[in-house]
Amino acid sequence: MIKRATGMYEHFSRNGREAGDDRATHYCAGCGHGIILKLIGEAMADLGIQNDSVFVGPVGCATFCYYYIDCGHISAPHGRASAVATGLSRVLPDKPVIAYQGDGDLGAIGFNNAFQAANRGENFALFFVNNALFAMTGGQMAPTTLEGQVTTTTPYGRDVVAAGYPLRVCEVFETLEAPVFIERVSVADTKRIMQAKKAIRKALEIQKEKKGFAFVEILSPCPNNMREDPVKAAESFTQIMEKTYPLGNFKDRSEKAAPVPKNVPHKTVKELMAGGKETVPMKYNPSFRERRFKFSGFGGQGILSLGLVVAEAAASEGKFVSWMPSYGPEQRGGSASCAVRVWAKEIGSPTVDDPDVLIAMNQPSLERFAPTVAKGGTLLFEASIKADIKSPPGVRVIPFPASAVANESGVPKASNTAFLGAMTGLGLLPFSEKNIKDALAESFSAKPALVEPNMRVFEAAKKWISDNIN
Repeated sequence: MIKRATGMYEHFSRNGREAGDDRATHYCAGCGHGIILKLIGEAMADLGIQNDSVFVGPVGCATFCYYYIDCGHISAPHGRASAVATGLSRVLPDKPVIAYQGDGDLGAIGFNNAFQAANRGENFALFFVNNALFAMTGGQMAPTTLEGQVTTTTPYGRDVVAAGYPLRVCEVFETLEAPVFIERVSVADTKRIMQAKKAIRKALEIQKEKKGFAFVEILSPCPNNMREDPVKAAESFTQIMEKTYPLGNFKDRSEKAAPVPKNVPHKTVKELMAGGKETVPMKYNPSFRERRFKFSGFGGQGILSLGLVVAEAAASEGKFVSWMPSYGPEQRGGSASCAVRVWAKEIGSPTVDDPDVLIAMNQPSLERFAPTVAKGGTLLFEASIKADIKSPPGVRVIPFPASAVANESGVPKASNTAFLGAMTGLGLLPFSEKNIKDALAESFSAKPALVEPNMRVFEAAKKWISDNIN
């Protein structure tokens, strides 16, 4: 008498047999997926976790596992089952989470997801089915393909010089501290299936007891893509595959207590926002014309801070505001910019492609963004820049000695504040001067000693504009 599998649906709505036998899976003859899913289902039922478990399916031959195992299911994008399982295990800490991935899904596309989850010791069981190739898509080489193995993309056999060596995932994960359980098993014959059953059950016991990350690699023949009959394919796995991927347990520290995470204090939103201030209610004013600003220069010149001050001043008057920074590859010395949009209604996109006002504090930014200023706009740039700038049609171009103004005011690093004063003096900021100064002072709330010197630069810049431009 054959024991009826538990943990599986009574009838498979997707099956590989004629009508009247709806308990057969759709897998090819000799494939190990059906056996593995049956072992997982039985273990879940035996441990009493079936109704609480969430099974994360992969892309690949096992993508239809939700037709067979009777529990909660989520299908993950290709290679992302470990990432999805990580999220689930964190938001559902009391539920057993199970991820199931093939060697193409995990070993190639999603390796980093699985590796980082293992390194963090996430609370889920990961079953890794290794058949040494991409099976569903026709038998291409996978990271686990054996040296010399013929696949559709290695017709002369895998050349390790060109394609690298077979990836031994258990051995890689063994080097990590966090995993609780790591074992490699096989379903190539009855003896091995019994060992696989123990390992799968052990991994799920660890989940039931919430002890951490458990990983079971399962060698599973793929006769169809190996171009062998099921018996020969199983023999190949036991005689050849296991030379590269030896079976056995690599780590088992399930008897030890699970590590306890640090206690993170929980705060209410009100507590978190205690250091800030309430925003002014937004005011809808259809007569207010949108303003688009671009601030640009070297990182470290206060470009982003200048944009924030303008955005803060606008918000304090009930305008809708967006501020979007753009960083160069270097922390300092590379180009940086930020875009600020101010409107009387909600802003759909924070990008600014054609600014009404461009502030350029270095030559690369001037050359890059000058042609983008909108007709009727203003280009204000550092006057010490030696560049042959052709004025865009209809654009007002003003060289402004921001560095000199800041230096003469005794604050050499405050060129950005000088530009703020210049914009105010030119009437480019449609906000009250009081709100602009309040925003400037707020930006130095952590360094109050700098407020007065920057106010001095601000006023000096306004005077320069009054004396030389207006």
